[in-house]
Amino acid sequence: QVQLVEYGGGLVQPGGSLRLSCVASGSIFSINTMGWYRQAPGKERELVADITSGGSTNYGDSVKGRFTISRDNAKNTVYLQMNSLKPEDTAVYYCRADLQTVTYRQIDVWGRGTQVTVSS
Repeated sequence: QVQLVEYGGGLVQPGGSLRLSCVASGSIFSINTMGWYRQAPGKERELVADITSGGSTNYGDSVKGRFTISRDNAKNTVYLQMNSLKPEDTAVYYCRADLQTVTYRQIDVWGRGTQVTVSS
C-alpha cells in the first residue's frame, strides 16, 4: 500500500509565501513524476507543477515565475515553494505521484489535499 501525505497549507496574505511538502510512503520501488495540482471551488483540477525523477520541471502558466517545485528522491518527498501569492491561488492543493511498487505495478497515487487560502 502506498500513500501520499501533504503538509504546509494554511492562510496567507496576498504577496506572501507558503511551502508545501508531500511525502510518499509504503511499498515503493521507484517514483517517476511527482506533481502538484489544485482545485478551486467550481473549477476543474489543474496542474500547478510537476517534476521528473531526473529533475525536469513543468509549470502551469498561471504560476510560472512565482512557484518552484523541487524533490528529494532519497526522502520520497516533493516540495512546492509558493511566492507572491494571489487570491486566485486559493484552492485545495493535491500531490500526485506516478510510481512503481515493490511488486512492479505502475500506479498513480493522489494525496488527500491541503487547503491554501490567500486572503487579507
